[in-house]
Amino acid sequence: MYPESIKNLIDSFKCFPGIGEKTAERLAFSVLDLEEEQIKFFSSSLLDVSDKVHKCAKCNTLTDSELCYICSDSTRKSDVLCVVEDSKSVFLFEKFGIFHGKYHVLNGLISPLDGINPEDIGIGKLLDRIHDENFGEIVFAFKPSSEGEITTLYIKRTLENLGIKITQLASGVPIGADMEYLDKLTLERAMNDRKSIE
Repeated sequence: MYPESIKNLIDSFKCFPGIGEKTAERLAFSVLDLEEEQIKFFSSSLLDVSDKVHKCAKCNTLTDSELCYICSDSTRKSDVLCVVEDSKSVFLFEKFGIFHGKYHVLNGLISPLDGINPEDIGIGKLLDRIHDENFGEIVFAFKPSSEGEITTLYIKRTLENLGIKITQLASGVPIGADMEYLDKLTLERAMNDRKSIE
């Protein structure tokens, strides 16, 4: 019923999580109301993300340089490493300005029920980095879930004989909550009150 170009645009918007048919239609028709310059900017932004954004060679967070701005920043604390499950968590901590050390991004969390094992989430690269750099503390900042707990315990076991302090975010982060939906106060309190893992 729609012209082919509009149908293709609707189908493109439906690729995004949480976007159904109706929302995709609204977004497509909103695009038709944009100025030509806005459409060109939107289009070039999509291409730029596809062409230029990749994982940082050191920490795995998303960047458009070889090393992300965090790994390149010599003023950050180099003895504290915060391990997160995805780049969105890094950007969240940075947006709130509540952590000033280094980060390492895993490729998700261990989930035996989904067939996701330690080797699937890049734990080897994390362990190599911990052995190569002089970290005094490793902070696990995963969402509170069984997958987060399994991943934390697995990595902790592999680090037991290295004499590194291992901590995790304090309680106050609701069980099952996605990190991206937490407010600054909750996240800051969880980071500042982090506790050693028994």
